[in-house]
Order: sequence, then C-alpha cells, then structure tokens
Amino acid sequence: MSYSRYTGLSRNRRGADIPLLNALFFPAALLYHELLLRAFDRSTPFFDLALLRIVLFSIAAGLVIALILDLLPWKTAGRIAGGVLLGLGAVLFCVERGCRATFNLYYGVTFMGGMAGDVAGGFGSTVVQVVVGMIPFILLSLVPLVLFILLRYSVVPEEGSENPVRIILTAVLVACQLTAYLLSSLGPVSSYYTYEFTANTAIPHFGLLTSIRLELEYAVVGVPAPSLDDFIDDPVDTPAVGPAQGESAPPSGSPDPDASSRPVPTGPNTLDIDFEGMAEAETDETLKNMHQYFANVIPSEKNQYTGMFEGKNLILITAEGFATPAIDQELTPTLYKLSHEGFVLNNFYQPDWTQSTCGGEFAVTTGVIPSWVKSEYGNLAAQASIEKSMPFTLARLFAAEGYSVPAWHNGEYDYYKRDQYLTNFGYDYAGCNGGGLELPYNGWPRSDLEMMEATADSYIQDCVDNGTPFHAYYMTISAHGPYNFSGHNMAIKYQEAVQAKYPDLSEPAQAYLACNMELDRALEYLVDKLEEAGIADDTLIVMTGDHYPYMLVEDGGPDYYNELRGFEDTDDDTSRYRNTLLMWSGAIEKPIEVDTPCSAIDIVPTLCNLFGLDYDSRLYSGRDIFAANYQADQYSNCMPLVVFANKGKGNAWITAAGTYECSTGEFTPNEGVEVDESYVSRVKRLVAAKVNYAKLIIQEDYYAHIQKLYQ
Repeated sequence: MSYSRYTGLSRNRRGADIPLLNALFFPAALLYHELLLRAFDRSTPFFDLALLRIVLFSIAAGLVIALILDLLPWKTAGRIAGGVLLGLGAVLFCVERGCRATFNLYYGVTFMGGMAGDVAGGFGSTVVQVVVGMIPFILLSLVPLVLFILLRYSVVPEEGSENPVRIILTAVLVACQLTAYLLSSLGPVSSYYTYEFTANTAIPHFGLLTSIRLELEYAVVGVPAPSLDDFIDDPVDTPAVGPAQGESAPPSGSPDPDASSRPVPTGPNTLDIDFEGMAEAETDETLKNMHQYFANVIPSEKNQYTGMFEGKNLILITAEGFATPAIDQELTPTLYKLSHEGFVLNNFYQPDWTQSTCGGEFAVTTGVIPSWVKSEYGNLAAQASIEKSMPFTLARLFAAEGYSVPAWHNGEYDYYKRDQYLTNFGYDYAGCNGGGLELPYNGWPRSDLEMMEATADSYIQDCVDNGTPFHAYYMTISAHGPYNFSGHNMAIKYQEAVQAKYPDLSEPAQAYLACNMELDRALEYLVDKLEEAGIADDTLIVMTGDHYPYMLVEDGGPDYYNELRGFEDTDDDTSRYRNTLLMWSGAIEKPIEVDTPCSAIDIVPTLCNLFGLDYDSRLYSGRDIFAANYQADQYSNCMPLVVFANKGKGNAWITAAGTYECSTGEFTPNEGVEVDESYVSRVKRLVAAKVNYAKLIIQEDYYAHIQKLYQ
C-alpha cells in the first residue's frame, strides 16, 4: 500500500503530492461562491451569525460532492461531473447576483426557470446591460472552475481515499450539517428555514446552496405549516370605535354634492357566511383553522362614504414604477391635478411584496397579500391563483352588477401569465404581441398614451350610447426601467423638457421623470375623453404604482431614488415604499384629506364600500380605508395596518399608533399616542396571521369553499 493512499494524500499527474486536496477543494469552492455572492450584496451584513451557518452548510455540501466523486470507480466521469457541477454553480450564482443587482431581490430556481423565456423575450436589452455590469463578478465566479480544470487529477485522483479517511470526512460532514441545521431551525431565523421560506429570505441567512436544497425539498414534501391556531384572536363582541387618543379626525372635505341629503349607512360590511358553523362541521384541520380565523376578524363598518359612487364607473390603473416623485406640477400637470383634487391619502404605501410587478398588481386587484405558493403555473400568488376560485375580485363583483370589465396591458400580453390570471379574475383582457391589443409603436417601452387612445373610446361610448357602466383596468409600461436616454424611448421623447427644468439631476433620475410624462399624457387623454362624453362626474379614476422604481437603486452603488426624494440616505424598512394613490372624480368638489395609514391591499375593499357592492370585509387582507371602527391606541384586528413584505429581517408595519421597523426591532409611537406593553407583540402576531392566511386563501382555494357554502 502506498504512503499517499494510506494517508489520504493525492498525487497529481506529474507526481506532486497535494495533501487532502480531493477532500478540501469542493468545500472551499462552494464556500468561495457563497462568500463572493455575500460580499457583492451591499445590503446584507457580511459578518453576522448567518456567516457561520453558511460556512457550515458549504463545508457539508462540498464534502458530499467530494465523497461521491471519491467513491466513483470511473474517475474520468467523476472529473467531468465535477467540472459540470462547478460550471452550473457559477451560472446559478451569477444569475442570483443579476437578480439582486436588478430587482434588489433573490429568486428561487424554479421561478427563474419559469420566467427565463419571458425575460429573454421581453427584456433582452436589459439583460445585456445587467451582464455587462456584472463582468467582475462573472470573472471571479469562474475561478473555482479554472482551478479545477488545472488540478482535476489531484482533486479527483485515480486512487480513492482509505475508508478511515472517508469515515472521518463523513463525521465532519454530519457535524457541520447538524450544527448548521440546529442554528437554522431552532434559532430566531427558524421561520425563514421553514414556513416563511423564500429564496429572498433564505439566501442571506443560509446561502444559495441551502436555499436550492430547501426549495427542492419543499417542492416534494410541501412547505412546513405554522401552528395556525396561534394566530387566531379571541372573539370580540364590541369593536372599539374612534376617534381616540392621538387619532386624526375623520376624512375632511365634501364627499359629493348630495352627501348632506344621503343617510349614513350603518352596520358591518359582511355577507351571510356562518364561519362558526363551517368550522364545527369541517374535518380538515387547515380549513377549520381558516374558518375560525375569519370568524374572529372584526368586519369594517359602513360609513359616510358607503355607496358614494354606487352605479357609477371605475377606471383602475396599476402604473409601472409609479411613485410620488413623478408628480410635478409643470411636467406632469394631470398627475398633479388628480393627486391634489380628489381623495388625498397622506399615508399611502405600496410595498414591493418581493414579487415585482406581479405582486403589486395582485395586491391592487385582489386586496390579498401576495405570497409565494407552489403551483404548476408558477410560485407567485397571481400565477398560483390561475385555476383557483376568485369570486371577490373587483371584476367579478362589478360584472355581477352588469358592468363591462375590460382590461389592457401595453406590454407582452402573457408576461407573468397575466393573460391567464386576469382572465380568471374576471376581466376581458387584451395585451400586446399577439394578445389582441395593437399599437402604432412597438419599441421599448410602448406608449401608455397610445394604449388609452386605442381603448378608451370603446367603453366610454358604450356607456354613453347604451348606458352600460364600466370598470376598466389598465396595467401600464411606459415608466418601466432601466432609466436612461440611450434605449428608453419614452424617456427620450421628453428628455429635453426634463433636462431644461432639472439640469443637475443624474441621468437615471431625469429619465425616470421623463418617461412618467407619457403616463401623464395618457391620463390627460383619459380625463379629456370623460369630460367630452359628459361622464367625468360619474367616473372614479384610481391609480397607484406596482412598486417603487427599484431600478433607480444600484446594489452597492448610487441610490437615484433617494436623489429624487431628497433623501441622503435611509436605512428604515418603510419610508421607501411611501407612495401616492390617486382617487379622482369630477364629482368631488374639493379635496378630501385622509390621514389613515393604508396600502395597496386596502384598495379593493375601499372601492367595494365606495360603490356600495355586497362584499365581506373579513375575506380580504386589507380593509376599507374609511372605516372608523377602531381606536388608534388600542389593538384590534380591524385597525389600519400596513404590512411590509418579509425580507429576512421580519415584517415591518405601520398602524394608526406608530411604526415598527423590523431591521432595528424598534416601535416608534406617533406623537400623542401611548399603547400598552402587549401592543407590539399582538400586532406582530396579527401581521403573521395576515401573511399566512393570505397564502392559504390561494393554496387551499379557500374562496371556492366559501362560494360553495355561501351559495
């Protein structure tokens, strides 16, 4: 027996002994990739407890590969397999780095695989820009592969290790994996390892390789479920009614010219659903918990705005990348008009939900928190809902009242499978590139104005000629990033005007303002058409963004969004998502100020109340913004609540009492408000409940059970 074989030393082809290189190379290579990804991620601290977990998981995973290749009798095949694994690994780490740099998010491999074709087809030029910007990372990620090619005969030697060496390596593998598992599943980040798992939360805490392993594991066995009954509040007989300590006055302004002559409706916004009876009769434990949870949710109360727009028209717009800095009295006068002359919501937010445009659109159109749900159509909530029952969307509710419900998108009609989920929501949908919407300009990005010119006349004229009320929906694209004057044709169109007014702004900031001028002209056209037809007073226009313009933020680089906002820097979890919700009608005589904290998930229940629709407020994640049955200084599961998506630090939130920043773990009460010592922990539990039950609504097809029993 040779000395090198007995000691586990390996001998390369030229005869140089390299001690244990076959055992150390792959753990070192995998750890190198993980540390490289972490080092380039400027939004994640490099040195914290997560680093220990990543080191341990990487060593364990690398030893698994090393032992498998060591046991293979076909060494040439083993070397090829080792090279392929390192090559694929480099690609995966580069793709994740690209996602982080572009969207400030990490995505799961199944999601990226499903979206690859859409991204290549719809955003090919953007992909090229991202790749060019990642050249240093790409070159560094290839180092392990190059070293392996040079040292392949030493890393995978002809002579395998002795069994004692294999036993020692296996013991080290088990010790590392077990320690990392205990640190992950029993510690403060255990929820991200189990029931709150997403790639975006898992990668910073456990590394990319562990995230992929968990994703594949949960694809087979399912994501672990939390103890749902822990989230159920005790029944409350009489909800608190404001205003109270520290609470702002009710919305001010004139609701409509006939408001004084209308009686104020009273009573809860509910349907005749016997949740308690359903819970008693249910044998499935998950559904039983869901029935009990919704039974104990306090419904919102009718109010002075209930039925304000009953029988009138609604135009709902989810505007790509729209945020408050786009509103400029000179450059975007229509945006300025609509944001200052209707309902003025001073504390509105649009969280990013970690799902980009699709998540924002889902929140706006369903009133449900977007979640990650495993399905054959994709893991985004909107995609997972494609074959689920969605009877409580605006399209379904308005169609039941005899409204026409058209919808349009001037981007790729089937991107995110939008054609399928909007159709399932009840819309008569059309989009570009084969989806039934033809526009004169087919470059990047398409024109919002041209979309309005091609579509608005149809439903407006039908309303005028036949008395058919409408609820029209638009998803825009003119203000999509990246923002520049080299390839963004909507920005180029208005470049001169923006640079004349703001010559000192950076090019990305200028381009963002410029492309939103096209959105402004689209709204101007829409308002003009409504006024010409004489139905501006009978129509409510509602618009917000799908997310803040995150392509203005370069990971580890300049923050052009802060430049537009006038912020030097901010580390909080909430202010970045503060946005504007336009709610305008010609019938509103003067601005109606609303200080209630609210977000995109509140849009659907608020509109249901404004239009006097029959709906059950307990079945949405959001609430009617105008409902006043709460007190600012008291916990209630029907109080105003803005939830910010879990990004690996917990969930941030805002209530009428104050703001909780998850990154610091601090709650800051509003001026003049005092809460009891249990308030923060109870709201945390409520936030967790809303997030988990929103996921279960889609995962368990809960609305189908309600619809069947309700009918």
